[in-house]
Amino acid sequence: MDGTGRRLAIGPTDNTSHQRTPRQPLRLIPAAARESFAPYSRLQPGLGAREADMTRLAPDLPRAEGTPIEIAGTVRDENGRPLRSVLIEIWNANSHGRYGHVEDHSGLKLDPYFLGLGRVLTGDDGSYRFWTIEPGAYLARPDIDRWRPKHIHLSLRGGGARLITQMYFAGDRHNDRDPMRILMGDAFERNVGQEYAPAHDDVARGFRFDIVVGGRNATMFED
Repeated sequence: MDGTGRRLAIGPTDNTSHQRTPRQPLRLIPAAARESFAPYSRLQPGLGAREADMTRLAPDLPRAEGTPIEIAGTVRDENGRPLRSVLIEIWNANSHGRYGHVEDHSGLKLDPYFLGLGRVLTGDDGSYRFWTIEPGAYLARPDIDRWRPKHIHLSLRGGGARLITQMYFAGDRHNDRDPMRILMGDAFERNVGQEYAPAHDDVARGFRFDIVVGGRNATMFED
C-alpha cells in the first residue's frame, strides 16, 4: 500500500459485489488504533457444552447425514501471539449443499438432524476445535452456472470487532470459479484447510485452519 491508498477489485459474476466493495481508496489504520480491532470477548458468553459438536442436535438423536469432520487451529495476531477468548461462530451448509435458514430457496434436501450452527471460544493458547458435517457445494447462480464450492463460514467476535472469513477445501472443482477465491489471488491458499488424520475414529477427516488477524500474512476476511 502506498500513500494514495488501495482500491479493491469487483468480483466477477457476482451481482452484489459492487454493493459491498468500497469505491474510495482504502487507508491504513494507525497502529495504535488497530490494537482495538483485535477480536477479544471480554464477557464470556454462556456457551452450551455441545455447541462445538455440530454433527448432532443432542446426544440421544441420530447423527446428521454426511461425512463428520473435525476443524482445529489457532487464532493469532500478526506477530504470532495467540488471541485468547475469541468467540468463533461457525455455520455451513449440510452435506447436500443446503442451509437451514429460511432464505435458502435452493430446493436441495434438508437434513432434520443438522442445524449447521456452532460456537467455540479460543483457549489461552489461541486454539480452537469443533466438529461438523462436510458441506456440499451448491449452485448459487443458475443463470450463469456458477457454483459455490464447499466452504465453512467462521465469524470472530470480540470487543467492538467482528471478522468473518471462510475455510475452503483443497481440490474442490468449483474453487477456481468462485468470485471470492478470484479476488483473493495468491492469498487463497491461506484460506484452505490443511487435511490431517484425526486422532479418533469418530471423525472421518480432519482439517487444520490457522487464522491470522492483521499483517501481510493475514487470513482473508470479508469485512
